[in-house]
Amino acid sequence: MSGPQCCANPPTLDPSSGAGHAEQVGGLDAYVVGSLDSKLAIILLSDIFGYEAPNFRKLADKVAAAGFYVVAPDYFYGDAYDPENAERPIPVWVKDHGVESGYDDTLPVIQALKSKGISKIGAAGFCWGGKGVVELNKRELIQAGVILHPALVTADDIKGVKVPIAVLGAEVDENASPELLKQFEEVLAAKPEVDGFVKVYPRTTHGWTVRYKDEEKAAAEEAHVDMVQWFVKYVK
Repeated sequence: MSGPQCCANPPTLDPSSGAGHAEQVGGLDAYVVGSLDSKLAIILLSDIFGYEAPNFRKLADKVAAAGFYVVAPDYFYGDAYDPENAERPIPVWVKDHGVESGYDDTLPVIQALKSKGISKIGAAGFCWGGKGVVELNKRELIQAGVILHPALVTADDIKGVKVPIAVLGAEVDENASPELLKQFEEVLAAKPEVDGFVKVYPRTTHGWTVRYKDEEKAAAEEAHVDMVQWFVKYVK
């Protein structure tokens, strides 16, 4: 997770954004939206800008509108990446917030959801959050996963997945290049026991699904539909 793309088009964080509300889930502050009555939950693992990004919360609202209880935890404990802080460039910030922590911190969230009566869980990870979703997938702690313009996910990681996974990538991405996604596709093709889906969206750049520029909005909305449909298919 490096380079200017990870910081491009940063959001203006807004803790009051979205149709849901904030509450603690599994010991983490989280943005929560949707009804527990569905018994189906989706956990969203954000990019480095965290759970108060308005477009990220709008996407959580879209997922909830499809019938899911959606939880987007604050994996950074109030310390989302701040591009204005020159003393903490991404390599320094990542030392405090390694991608592996997305997996570790999701475990109590899953436990909390099950204690609320949730029976099936999916997870989507954006950039930083992609690695955590793959680790949850490897251990079959979720019914399905989606990773969007992931960072630090390798072909070896994909070899270990055990439940359905969709990979939604950008055409221009130094963190998850189309060439790397082609490797993912080849790995998944060799695993017929796991349903896999890989798609590269033309004229998009890293982070576009939640940090889209005007010209990327249509592709972002297409990816949102693809993500929701994946969960509707497998988290049921």
